Amino acid sequence: MTESGAESRTTPTFAELDALSTEELRERAFTLARERRDVGFFWSVIRHLPNADEAAALDGSPNSAGPTVDEAVALWREFTGHGYEETAPLLRAAFIDYLQKH
Repeated sequence: MTESGAESRTTPTFAELDALSTEELRERAFTLARERRDVGFFWSVIRHLPNADEAAALDGSPNSAGPTVDEAVALWREFTGHGYEETAPLLRAAFIDYLQKH
């Protein structure tokens, strides 16, 4: 019996992930979350950003109206401009944690 792509995927170690740049971690975590349609992940990450209070109306909870993965990614880009500044350690930890758990 052959394994599917998801089943044959090996989970990278913490050391392997930690060696990557924050941007590479973000790309990998966002790609995985998009594949899984995991809006909750995006909203949890956005809460770590300095302007997160602007996203309070779009909290990503299951009963809220309409937030999508694409909206979360657009909001991420608006808030960060890919500059992580003081939030880098928290974001790296969130990205690594997500990649190791999923």
